[in-house]
Order: sequence, then C-alpha cells, then structure tokens
Amino acid sequence: MSGEFVVSLARQGIYTILVVTGPLLLLALVVGLLVSIFQATTQIQEQTLAFIPKIVAVLVGLVFFGPWMLSRMVEFAANIFQNLNQFVG
Repeated sequence: MSGEFVVSLARQGIYTILVVTGPLLLLALVVGLLVSIFQATTQIQEQTLAFIPKIVAVLVGLVFFGPWMLSRMVEFAANIFQNLNQFVG
C-alpha cells in the first residue's frame, strides 16, 4: 500500500464527510443567521432563542436528508470493504 493510495483514501473519506454533513451545516447556518437578524431587529436577547430553532431545523433536515446521507455513507463503507484486499495486501 503506497502513500499515494493512503492519501487518496483519506481524500475520499474527507470528501464524503463534507458532502454528508454539508446540508445540515448550511441549514443550521441559515437558521442561525435568520434568528440573529430577528433578535437584532426586535432587541430580544434571549439565549435559548438562538439554539431551539437551530436544533429543530437540524432535526427536520436530518429527517429529510437522512436517507440520502445514510446511502452515501453505506456506499463509501461498501467501497472500502470491497477493496479491502488492496489495503491489507
């Protein structure tokens, strides 16, 4: 197993992580920005107001994107297991 192969495998793993977590992170970012704008406009400085909508949005996003995320992770894991003989040998 060469160094280039290990770097390629690590690159594929990092790319899969970014693709899988990206939609939820963007959703949390957008909801957090909207809540911050709302708080600045109304001058409501309640700390829990910032967390609850983000948690709800991420849970809804997880329900919506969950099957797709799981299929991407299973596809990556299946690729690793199918090529396991290249890693060990």
